[in-house]
Amino acid sequence: MPARCYSDLLREWAAYGTTDESYRESQTVLARILGLSLSLQALETSSAEAGRDVTLFYAQPDELLPASTVDPILVVQADGKGVPIVESSTQPPPVRFGKGQKRTKKKEAVVTGLYTIAPYRRTPQEVLGALWQDPDRHEPATRPIPVGKEVRATLQGKEVAIARLVERVAPRDGPHIQHRVALTDGAEALQQQVVTHLPQHTLVLDIIHATEYLWDTATALLGETHPQRTAWVRAYLEPPLAGQTEAVITALEAEAHDPACTATQRQAVRRTVGYYQRNRPYMRYDEYLARGWPIGTGVVEGACGHLVKDRMEQAGMRWTQGGAQGVLDLRAVRLNGHWDTYGQFHRHQLHQRLYDQSTPAPTLAETRALEWAA
Repeated sequence: MPARCYSDLLREWAAYGTTDESYRESQTVLARILGLSLSLQALETSSAEAGRDVTLFYAQPDELLPASTVDPILVVQADGKGVPIVESSTQPPPVRFGKGQKRTKKKEAVVTGLYTIAPYRRTPQEVLGALWQDPDRHEPATRPIPVGKEVRATLQGKEVAIARLVERVAPRDGPHIQHRVALTDGAEALQQQVVTHLPQHTLVLDIIHATEYLWDTATALLGETHPQRTAWVRAYLEPPLAGQTEAVITALEAEAHDPACTATQRQAVRRTVGYYQRNRPYMRYDEYLARGWPIGTGVVEGACGHLVKDRMEQAGMRWTQGGAQGVLDLRAVRLNGHWDTYGQFHRHQLHQRLYDQSTPAPTLAETRALEWAA
């Protein structure tokens, strides 16, 4: 037993609950089910201890992949999401916060995704139809889905996140991989990390972020409720999908030089022009679509919401960096479908720490027999 003498079962239930709900909600659930009153501090400490071996778990030779992982496209994705962190200070907080002052400051959690997928070839018109949900668009009966999807999040910065991703990419690579794709938004620092650490991957700008810049420009030029705003965005998005990003840049520059364009409108147009010019090498969408590559960061965008936001930004939540990282690690294990495998690994590591390397840990069969006996 560990020093606090909580059983494996109780510690697992506590950790599993706190990956999804607040510590207080987990406290209430355990009290109703078991009739035990655990303090919030005990739950927080137990959760931190439960996530202690996550980094070591994912550093193992990869035995977590399904046997059917033979899809030829290896995809990595990266994005960021803010987490409200309590700033450490030796000074007591003010009795009343002034305008703009907050108890917390957001720190970026860098979220990464990794998976393989089969090719899915589309035309620019098919992509536009899907984005605009055209009623007459043709959808294939079976669209490829990500295989062996793994998401992680770290508060230690972009370099750590991408370096860790590189370690997880290596076991997936091999002769069966024909294409290597890296998808990000237009954050230059993140793109640079990907280019530096994953040189074999072709960097692709997420099409949704590219589209959002056009929506912002259309709103500035036409107004948010203008009846032609949607048609304007669609018309300007089609050339990049067909490999003609330069034509859109030229057209937008002409808009900026229009004498009727106001200073505010000109600023919005030039912001989009600058974004497209800088990301032009990563916007060869005609080639990507012909090869069947994904061009959207849906996996990591979903992880930003589900892995980070849904748990870390519940009402009134404030985190220390260590506490937030522990929950993010355990939540990633759960969302990746590795909870039971990690639990066994963590118990083995705990056994070795409590005793020594020469004392064999219980086998899985022994553990199950003891569970049945209990």
